[in-house]
Parts: sequence; C-alpha cells; structure tokens
Amino acid sequence: MSILPPIGAGERGEPELEATVVAEPGAVTVIIPTFNESGNIRELLRQLTDAVPARLPCEVLFVDDSTDDTPSVIASAAQDCPFPVNVIHRERPEGGLGGAVVEGLRAAGSDWVVVMDADLQHPPALVPDLVAAGERTSADLVVASRYIDGGSRAGLAGGYRVAVSRAATWLTKGIFPARLRGISDPMSGFFAIRRSAVTSEALRPLGYKILLELAVRCRPEQPAEVPFVFRDRFAGESKSTAKEGLRFLRHLVELRTAAPIARMIAFGLIGLTGFVPNLLALHGLTAAGVHYLPAEVVANQFGVLWNFLLIEVLLFRERRAHRHWADRVGRFALLANADLLLRIPLIALFVGQFGMGVLTATACALLATFVVRFVGTEALVYLPKRERSGRHAQARSTSGAAVAEGHEGSVRR
Repeated sequence: MSILPPIGAGERGEPELEATVVAEPGAVTVIIPTFNESGNIRELLRQLTDAVPARLPCEVLFVDDSTDDTPSVIASAAQDCPFPVNVIHRERPEGGLGGAVVEGLRAAGSDWVVVMDADLQHPPALVPDLVAAGERTSADLVVASRYIDGGSRAGLAGGYRVAVSRAATWLTKGIFPARLRGISDPMSGFFAIRRSAVTSEALRPLGYKILLELAVRCRPEQPAEVPFVFRDRFAGESKSTAKEGLRFLRHLVELRTAAPIARMIAFGLIGLTGFVPNLLALHGLTAAGVHYLPAEVVANQFGVLWNFLLIEVLLFRERRAHRHWADRVGRFALLANADLLLRIPLIALFVGQFGMGVLTATACALLATFVVRFVGTEALVYLPKRERSGRHAQARSTSGAAVAEGHEGSVRR
C-alpha cells in the first residue's frame, strides 16, 4: 500500500492546513473507492466542488485499487479543487471495495465520513444533505435510499439488475430485521456515518456491500435516510459480476453466523448437506457387498471432505489464517473420523438392538454426535494457537498504531 501526499488547495498557492488543525464539528471526509475509474474522476471532482459549500470543511480521500492511470488522473484533476484530495493506493486489494472503505475509515480525519462510488451514479450534490440530516436528527448513520419517497433506482440497467437488487434487499432485511430497522436500502453504497460510530477492528468486509457490514457489526444508533435518484453510470463499465454476487452471499453467511449459537446452527445445516455424499457412498458400497461397518468408514470420508470445503468457505473464512491449510485439513479429518469411535458403536447398537436400517442408523448417529463435532472443530481447528496468540496480538497492536499514525499524517498534512 502506498499513501500519496495530499494534492489540491496547497499546490494552487492557497494556504495549506497545518498538521495541528483538528477537523471542525460537521467536517466531512468523502471516501471514494476506485478501481479503474479514470474516465469518471474529473467530472466527479468537478461536481463535488460545485456541491460542497465553502462553510463545510471537506477533504476527499480516494482509496485506489486500480491497474490503470486512475491515480495520475486524480492528481491532475485535484489541482482545481478547493479542498484537499488524498490518495491511498493499495498494492493488494484485500476485502474488495469494502476493504478499501475500511482503509479509508481508518485514515479519515473528520467527524463525518461520506462513502460514495466514483461512477457518478451517486449524485455528489447530496453530500452536504447527508451530513446536514445527520446533524439535524443526531443520527449516527444517514443512508441515501432509493426506496423512500423521492428516491429512484432509475440507473439500474435492465429488469434483471432491478430484480437482483430488490431480492438482495428483501433477503438482507429478512435475515437482519432488528439491525436493519429504519434502513430501507441496505444495499446502498451511498451513506454518511459518524466516525465515532465506527469500530474498524470489528469490521471484516467481503465484497462491495460495506453499508451492510457497518450496520450489522457496528450497530450505529438512530439511522436516518435521505432519498436519492440512482443515476446512469457516467463512464466505464459496472464492476458487478456473478462472482461479486457469490461473495455477497458468503458475506451474508458470515454476518449471520458471527454469534456462537448461529454458527452452531449453520454448522449443523452444513453437516446435513454432508449426509448426501456420505449416504450415497454408503449405499453404493453396501450395494456392492461391502459390510456396512467398513463401508461406513470409507463413506465417511466423502462427507468429511464435503463438510470441510463448505465450512472453510462459508463459516470460518476469517479464521483460516490461524493455521496452515494442511494443519486444518488434518485436524478436521482427525476429529471427523475420531467420532467414528462413538458413532460405530451407536450404529451397531441401532442396527443390532433396535432393528434399524443401516442408512437410518447412520443418520441418527450423526445427529447424536453433532454437538461434540461442532465444539471440537471450533476449538481445535479454527481457534488461534494459544502459545502464539499473545505475540500476535502485540504485533497487530504495534502495526496498527504505526499505520494509524501514518494515515493521520497523510490526511492532515
């Protein structure tokens, strides 16, 4: 990651802000994540210049993951801006657009942060209105909504994108009814939030729905809304793809399973899907004449592999760094097969004493050992190694302090 020095007012012969200046109440940092948006930058900054009144202290912070000339275009266009313009260029775009916004939140030097896209589908003229609505209502979060009176999703191209947007909105509000109360457009990427309401350490963004991440994990109080018309893209192409859609679904699962009880339920649902490869393999082996006990041992490996892949992708993605993948595979397989020591006697009991069929007995035994498997998996596979956690925490704290100091110097220079 490279942090470029601020460009704009100071380079045009106007007085620069001193390092000791503290942002005034109501001051705003506009965070704009960019990925190959060079065709939009000049018009975006022109409209922001027209929109932001002189009385509103403002800085613009681009967090850039581009592979084109977007940073140089920003540097050139910023010469005509009456406010400081900063660029953080990330060499590794971790967390996608959401990760870029979190990077900007850590560097922001104002009371208010406005997040918006660079493609001008979010009208810059609304930036002062978002901050004013927050000050007027004492809200921690103000969302620019397409779904209240005065708002419109006109810029969504085609019925397919409209349907996907609406379905995603219904899905998220159905999954998080309490935390999204008062937010009609949780899929909006245009919003203002008080910097004091953001706990950046709690954020684990995945993909481009950063508002959902902030609303669920930080729980800002008293959300307010301002209507806006979602406009046509000014230049370039949409970054919305099927891959981003899958990341969004993974993000929903991670958010929903943050609590231990919810995580246990998800673990159980994943385990249920593992019944399919397990029982299919068992059926094939027993049909081929293999005795049901050794057949269960072999068939179990199919379910183990299936469950491990889903748990890695959907349930414990953020904890995978604690151990090498081979260590995780080995521990997970050991746990999954160790419970055969309990399950095989149970299966034999169900078959021999209760007269159950082999498939029914296997399913009952899997259910009986569920809690043991969940606790063992979380504790022995995905929790940090105890002897190294203290050193890691100290290293993270030192690194975080250094990064924060560097960011603060960049924005307020």
